[in-house]
Amino acid sequence: MISPSSVESAILVSTRRHPLLAREGWWHIVLSGGCALVVQHYAGFAWAAPLWLFAIFVLQFFRDPMRAIPSDAGAIICPADGRVIAVGQVNDPYINRPALRLSVFMNVFNVHSNRSPLEGEIQQRWYHPGKFVNAALDKASDSNERNALWIRDDQGRDIVVVQVAGLVARRILCYVNPGDRIDRGQRYGFIRFGSRVDIYLPLNSLLKVGLGDKVTAGSEILAFLPN
Repeated sequence: MISPSSVESAILVSTRRHPLLAREGWWHIVLSGGCALVVQHYAGFAWAAPLWLFAIFVLQFFRDPMRAIPSDAGAIICPADGRVIAVGQVNDPYINRPALRLSVFMNVFNVHSNRSPLEGEIQQRWYHPGKFVNAALDKASDSNERNALWIRDDQGRDIVVVQVAGLVARRILCYVNPGDRIDRGQRYGFIRFGSRVDIYLPLNSLLKVGLGDKVTAGSEILAFLPN
């Protein structure tokens, strides 16, 4: 159980590190709001109204709210806001082992900041160019543009987390590299305009969510790693 002081500390850390609006969206927010303002100035609100609606959409898309990071031992933290669309046993294609794969789909109304599921060291990073089919389809994990991170914690346990581009998403951003140390819940990347994140876990991991569950990045536990 997380104490109130731990929650408060985690929220303060999140506030210091991340603004309430993602830095990836600052240019888009200024541009969309500026266009609406110019049209309203010269043509009136009626003409500018659709542009203001679009600016509001852009603003909500790039929001980056504070999250309190759980400190439970062995916990795997959700890397993305969205809905669990796949849970099952597969072969992890990145480190070639049987694994549990859990997939979270982000629609255009979800927060798109991606956070590390656990604390550890980045062992490897893979980027694969690919297609942009609907990220809700299972084949997106193998066919779409994607960026994968292999993370090993201090107990030698391995997971792989994969950012997958979607039908609308055309830009995967990742800010860590092999050899970097990453904290649990640390913001490490962003995917623009709808996509999914896959997590490959050891087979004997204890899952805490199921198919169809809505999940929250940074503050929700998806599973516990085996000791």
